Amino acid sequence: MAEKSDPNAPWITLPGMLPVAITAGLFVFFFGYLPEIAAGGTVRWAWAWIPSLDITLSFWLDGLSLMFALLITGIGALVMLYAARYLAGHPQYARFSLYLFLFMLSMLGLVLADNLIALFVFWELTTFTSYLLIGFSHADPKSRRNALQALLLTAAGGLALLAGFILIGITQGTFELSVLNAAGSLAGDSWYLPILILVLAGAFTKSAQVPFHFWLPNAMAAPTPVSAYLHSATMVKAGVYLLARMHPSLSGSDVWLWTLTLFGGVTTVFASVMALRQIDLKQTLAYTTLMALGTLTMLLGGASGYAITGAMAFLFVHSLYKAALFLVIGVVDHATGTRDADVLGGLAGAMPLTAAAAGLAALSMAGIPPFLGFIAKEVAYAGAVGSSLWPFVIAFGLAANALMVAVAAIVAWRPFFGPQGQLPHTPHEGPWPMLLGPATLAVLGLAFGLMPGLAAMLIEPATNAVLGAPDEGGRLKLWAGFNLPLLLSVVTLGLGVVLYLRHQELRERMIRLEAQAPDLDAGWDRLLDHFMVGAKWQTRVIQTGVLRHYMFATFAVLVVTLAVTMISRGPAAPELSLAGLSVREWGLAALITAGTVAVVLTGSVMTAIIALGVVGIGVALIFIVYSAPDVAITQLLVELLIVVLFAVAALKMPKLDPSGRQQHRPLDAGVAVAAGGLTAAVLMMVTSTPFDRRLSDFFEAFSYTEAYGRNIVNVILVDFRTLDTFGEIAVVAVAALGAFALLKTVSKKRAKGETGEGERE
Repeated sequence: MAEKSDPNAPWITLPGMLPVAITAGLFVFFFGYLPEIAAGGTVRWAWAWIPSLDITLSFWLDGLSLMFALLITGIGALVMLYAARYLAGHPQYARFSLYLFLFMLSMLGLVLADNLIALFVFWELTTFTSYLLIGFSHADPKSRRNALQALLLTAAGGLALLAGFILIGITQGTFELSVLNAAGSLAGDSWYLPILILVLAGAFTKSAQVPFHFWLPNAMAAPTPVSAYLHSATMVKAGVYLLARMHPSLSGSDVWLWTLTLFGGVTTVFASVMALRQIDLKQTLAYTTLMALGTLTMLLGGASGYAITGAMAFLFVHSLYKAALFLVIGVVDHATGTRDADVLGGLAGAMPLTAAAAGLAALSMAGIPPFLGFIAKEVAYAGAVGSSLWPFVIAFGLAANALMVAVAAIVAWRPFFGPQGQLPHTPHEGPWPMLLGPATLAVLGLAFGLMPGLAAMLIEPATNAVLGAPDEGGRLKLWAGFNLPLLLSVVTLGLGVVLYLRHQELRERMIRLEAQAPDLDAGWDRLLDHFMVGAKWQTRVIQTGVLRHYMFATFAVLVVTLAVTMISRGPAAPELSLAGLSVREWGLAALITAGTVAVVLTGSVMTAIIALGVVGIGVALIFIVYSAPDVAITQLLVELLIVVLFAVAALKMPKLDPSGRQQHRPLDAGVAVAAGGLTAAVLMMVTSTPFDRRLSDFFEAFSYTEAYGRNIVNVILVDFRTLDTFGEIAVVAVAALGAFALLKTVSKKRAKGETGEGERE
């Protein structure tokens, strides 16, 4: 499906405007908490969810979650308004609008969740909804493939994250983040390293750190509004949010410092270089997002106030300029029909408003004063200087920021002021709903730079939340004097200009080097291919189509499980007393034994069926002897039905070997004897232990008073186990319907075959 809209189609529709209105309302709601949170307060909402497991549905609003909530809802409202015009007239726009709105709600739940299990639920909801958005153009095989790649990779990391959360809950006795962070670092805990590895696996896959980076550029298969939203304020920052949220409890160790610094630094430089190599402007911006995520990860490895303030400031300004630039690229693509950096040029005359928005956003991206991007870069450099790993952090940061200056020029200068190639369409200015978002976000980057105190109302409370304690503010200044961070900024700008002037030559060299480097994206495809080969081999081995093999495997597993359990628990002699058995009970045992022997030894299918029925009737008689007539009636009815059905089926079954040689399978006999013997031993051991009457007393006391039934078994099945019983009935009903459908299909095929034969004759 094409992304493009119909210029004549109405764009003010209910599916388009309702999400915009709700999201804008949520922005106003959260904005109302800004004074309270800026003053150091927090807000918490909680409802009982799974009390037996000490799991609550709790939400926590502090500086960090408020900043994310405002970014998610504010940018979300602008992106949804943009999408309403960008995809106007699209036959599937209502579906797209629903997906985008659910994605927004999922991300909002993720950043507000105080309970780790609730956070994981929203974490996976963002994975699922992003899969729907990336694969929105489902007729395109590339979109489907890239959506599946993002789903599998981030969901795998999510499973690791869940394991980490469960370990935290078990070892720390709480799933509440507010309680966990208040307790301080877990670095001294014996389970710290496994917890850290599992949490980082989830965060790194979600925020696309090398070597899990390749899914994020491929997510550009999504429509442009999705790319703008996903890369600026939502899913890809979820991993960064998790690292920031758990900073008080997981930081404070050398493992944390080195891991985040190295992974973040490598991702930063790699992504910046790859951004310079791209031709498609959306791909260029995608790799700059990787650069930003690496920088944030690297800064969060530190513990100083400057490092965390730099991370929060950069996170905030990146959301503003990245959303603006993605939306600008969408306007350019919408107006010209291309995103090719080598073709686009000279658009400023035909698209002056778009050029202005792109220029403002790019200046903030390049870190030019007086934009907020400059302030964020200065604070980040100050944090790097104070880091214990300062040589690595400064080197990574300097290289990445210089490359960002070059990329900013490629994205915002060249398309509007560079030489123009052959464009598919005559360029024209975009409509106001598509310009409002990028213009607003670009101007905010300038306004917050000129008035950093306004930005500090969001950034400083977020910094305090990440540090886990109040920290001195006042670091956000447009002019902090002549110092080392300022010198690094000047060097960054100079290197960036040189890189831009030489970027064509550098791109050609990188293309040659890339051809020799391993392709992780192609490696992913090979991994899936090998996985499918392994799955097919496993299916051939396990799914033989022979019922006896399945039965043997099932009972063999049962035997091994019971044997291992009994051995591990130590020897226990089951109490076996035959003296108290009556003649009636001995007779029932003889009847069941005779039926079993007949089933094993007979060479006749019909005799085997009848003997099997004798065994079932013997079991029913045992129920009668021990005063369970309702269960006995059920057993008798089932046995009669089985005998009748087997007797009918026996007419179509092959005859057994009269000599009975086919039945002599020592291995099968051994498994059967072992399963029966071990099951009997377990039952005798269970019955020899003291009987716990707590459940029996409960049902005896409440069966009549609560369910108005005197038959306790029936009351348990119908009232106390209502859903369980309903589920069992539903399974039987579905199986019956499936069998009926199969028989109906077979009978129709046979009827058609007979008709065809008659016609041929």
